[in-house]
Amino acid sequence: MGAIADVTPLYLQGLLMTLALLGIAGVGAFVIGVLVGAMRISPVPSLRGFATVYTELLRNIPLLLVLFFCAFVLPILGSDLDYFTLAAIGLTAYTSPFVAEAIRSGINGVPVGQAEAARSIGMGFTQTVTLVVLPQAGRMVVPPLINVFIALTKNTSVAGAFFVNELFKATGAATRDNSDAVILVLLYAGLLYLCITVPLGLIAGAIEKRVRVMR
Repeated sequence: MGAIADVTPLYLQGLLMTLALLGIAGVGAFVIGVLVGAMRISPVPSLRGFATVYTELLRNIPLLLVLFFCAFVLPILGSDLDYFTLAAIGLTAYTSPFVAEAIRSGINGVPVGQAEAARSIGMGFTQTVTLVVLPQAGRMVVPPLINVFIALTKNTSVAGAFFVNELFKATGAATRDNSDAVILVLLYAGLLYLCITVPLGLIAGAIEKRVRVMR
């Protein structure tokens, strides 16, 4: 238990950094994902093409490579941002296509007649999407979106390889300093990750029950 007490301050600092990455990248990925998801169904071919390329490109590149680009290539190109900000940018870019696909699947789940009815009363594409389609699609995308954010929580651990002192990096330091209690220290770190992911799953279940679409 002495090892637990020793690593707790280090773990709490890493946990706060993990939560910060999750919050910033989660919000950024959600905003970009909604925009890209809407562009995927846009009547403008250039917007659909851009959204498709963006989604397929970033979704099929390993996260490690995306973070490597942000951490080492962007500074070469003139960026003076700190590693935390660069990691948040990389996580946002990597996660946003998955959010976009979740949004698009929800949009495709809305009956076509809803959009046709909106257009028949004079609504444009933007009004149809924002006022008719997205509110209904939002009910169906909660579970997949929560899964994306749970995956993002675990993906923040990769940022530890790029000089960001998040929870996983703190785990590495803790195991080196407590070699006689490695298993206990690792279980402690896993429990802290569960403190993030389990509530997200419970929140998803509660929201899904509240807004479930009766079929």
